[in-house]
Amino acid sequence: MVCIGLTCELARQKFAGLHAAQDNTATMQTSRIVITGAGLTSPIGNNLAEMRASLLAGRSGIEFIELRYVGQVPAGVCRFDPLKYQKRKDVRVGTRAGSISIYCANEAIADAGVDLDGLDRERVGIYVGTTEHGNVETENEIYNLSQFNYDTKFWSHHHNPRTVANNPAGEASLNLGITGPAYAIGAACAAGNAGIIQAAQMLRLGEVDVAIAGGVSESIHTFGIFAAFRSQGALASHEDPTKASRPFDRKRNGIVVSEGGCLYVLERLEDALARGARIYGEVASYHINSDATDYVLPNATRQAACMRQALKKGGFAPGDIQIVNMHATSTPQGDIQECQAVKEIFGESPETWVNNTKSFIGHAMGAAGALELAGNLPAFEDHLVHPTINVEDLDPDCSVPNLVLDKPRRVNRVDALLNNSFGMLGINSTLIITRYTD
Repeated sequence: MVCIGLTCELARQKFAGLHAAQDNTATMQTSRIVITGAGLTSPIGNNLAEMRASLLAGRSGIEFIELRYVGQVPAGVCRFDPLKYQKRKDVRVGTRAGSISIYCANEAIADAGVDLDGLDRERVGIYVGTTEHGNVETENEIYNLSQFNYDTKFWSHHHNPRTVANNPAGEASLNLGITGPAYAIGAACAAGNAGIIQAAQMLRLGEVDVAIAGGVSESIHTFGIFAAFRSQGALASHEDPTKASRPFDRKRNGIVVSEGGCLYVLERLEDALARGARIYGEVASYHINSDATDYVLPNATRQAACMRQALKKGGFAPGDIQIVNMHATSTPQGDIQECQAVKEIFGESPETWVNNTKSFIGHAMGAAGALELAGNLPAFEDHLVHPTINVEDLDPDCSVPNLVLDKPRRVNRVDALLNNSFGMLGINSTLIITRYTD
């Protein structure tokens, strides 16, 4: 480099600054990401302790609801108090998904012990996985319009902000005064996992210092999802609603639609340790891929590839995983495809145990992956694998080795769990969380 006097000194400073920035970026990209808080509402509890107790007790949260145009259907209903963190006007103006997101975000922050007033709120991100958002509000507006001979002057001026895809994340941002990135991750029923993955990536890129991430769903409030599943022959039915969601059972006949949400606080490990945070687990690896084969039918080969890549990227062998939580939705073909994939990867792993959470809570769509992860996180401490319930007659095609049925299984150790979430249009996600160790 040829330079003279001040020009040369400025060039050296610029080069040194660039080098320091590159070093900092490299450090960020290799940072360990940990979960320090969890906030949730589900059909079996409004916090992690309540949900875990229901899972270990074998207590289903499915009940019958009466739905406009559809009639009586089994569904998973959440009973949290939206007024804990919102004013009545905010609930009225906003959406059910927004209220779920606000409740879960506030609960997660409180659980993590994060002091928002001590943070730069520009450096906090909100990443919310969603599936069906907007359907509820549009259906309700059209129904209301029908009462006024479809005169559009009665169409709500709140409709646009209610229906945009980023609404649940945006409502949480407004409620909490968070000015960092707040947006939705649209990944069908893989969205809950995808929200967590997005948060981990943004933390590693140094875009944010704290992330609130997971998934939410208001799906039981839209008749269209139920009607479409029924038309498809994929809507569950049973005289006892608590037995309607029965993955792996020979008589399973479809999906139980549920609402719910789960958001986590994620941080870089060094930041969590610096403030003395409790750590639920570490985001050790993940992978997302696509089937590219069908609109709705899953592809066992691509699901297996997703799990295999997540293991490979994290440096895991199949035997390193103690719990596999299956996505299994209780559809005849879907369960078989995933069972084939799981057997292909973990069939020779004698200490890998398999369970399913939808048998308790139904399918919470965009919230499914995040909620199902929550159900297994406490296993790092109590060494219990929660069971799958409602399997009265195991389908031979779903006979996965070490499938935990009816009662919890106590194991010697739980160091790693793998969470599968798959969605329509062939999106697959696998998330691996490990017990935190120094």
